[in-house]
Amino acid sequence: MEKNFSRRQFVRAAAAAGSLAAIGTISPTFADPRAGGLSDFPAGKQTWKKINNTVYGAKADESGPIGGGTGYKNILTKGDFVAEDLETLIDVLGKAKSGQVVFIPGKAIIDMTTFIYIDKLTLKIPEGVTLASDRGHNGSLGAQITSDALDTPLMIQITGPDVRITGIRLQGPNPKRYLDHHKRAFGKGGPGHTYYYKFPTSNGINVKFPKVEIDNCEISGFAHAGVNLPGGNDHHIHHNHIHKCQYNGLGYGVALDNSNALIEYNLFNENRHSIAGTGRIGCSYTARHNVHEDISLSHCFDMHGGRDRKDNTTIAGTLIEIYNNTFYAPQTAVVIRGVPQEKCDVRQNWLITHKDARAAVRAEEKTFVTDNLYGDKPAKPA
Repeated sequence: MEKNFSRRQFVRAAAAAGSLAAIGTISPTFADPRAGGLSDFPAGKQTWKKINNTVYGAKADESGPIGGGTGYKNILTKGDFVAEDLETLIDVLGKAKSGQVVFIPGKAIIDMTTFIYIDKLTLKIPEGVTLASDRGHNGSLGAQITSDALDTPLMIQITGPDVRITGIRLQGPNPKRYLDHHKRAFGKGGPGHTYYYKFPTSNGINVKFPKVEIDNCEISGFAHAGVNLPGGNDHHIHHNHIHKCQYNGLGYGVALDNSNALIEYNLFNENRHSIAGTGRIGCSYTARHNVHEDISLSHCFDMHGGRDRKDNTTIAGTLIEIYNNTFYAPQTAVVIRGVPQEKCDVRQNWLITHKDARAAVRAEEKTFVTDNLYGDKPAKPA
């Protein structure tokens, strides 16, 4: 039976939740990490367990391995336009029409550093266009688009709905945490936000239009967000490896504002929050069948509340569903920093380094935490 958890009720209710004893089976979900642009997460690492015909944790689907790469089924290997350098890529993105594919060969390295530093360049993908490379095809790592300029406000701007980005490696300039800078800015007597933002931040992909799909990509090294979703609904972020977005105070793998998204079959690691939301009305996400590796600067999945926004509400988004994910990081897995308009449902996850719901989730009213597995050798859900 689901329970509505206030801050005080949370521990008592979690401890009282019913459980079913059974013999479990464990299965791996990862392809060989040595090919296709995956991380060094050990091949065959256990990510799901089946108890009484119920799957707990993240299990790969028919599209291929969690995190994408080798074994992914929906790889594009050609397009209506081909670009192997930045000037050509800019040109063909300006010509491409809805339904067409701009393809970058897997061996290409497209360095945007000087164009961003001098001209503040942003790649613009128009409505209905697909930007693709071949990550995972015959061992390809996928084309790399990169910037080394710390002041990289944005690398890719989506300028219309129904865009797809698939099979590329998008590498930002800032994989570091900068803990000392954050402490100087916000510690006792610190100068605050004005000082903090004197150091530049960076973003990978920015989306304001609906129905954008980002799949089979490796996205890393962005101080603010690898995938930033300030607007638009029905986004699909899946089968990506998103890591090293961990600048302290920011650092998001996927960030949402006035938007909603299905976020599934991704491999996350070394982010401050791998998924984060501002918590404004309409901010919603479903996170399922994702694996969070061992390292996180702070809690893994997040939704801010009214106290963070200082808008005199307690609202923490509209609807959050977090199920069938596997968390290896020892930090708190889920933090909902207020009260969702509808609910937050946390169920059938495998929280390998957490002993119970109190250690795994921090939340207030309208957050339901039921039927999860805790520990590395669980025999029953709680």
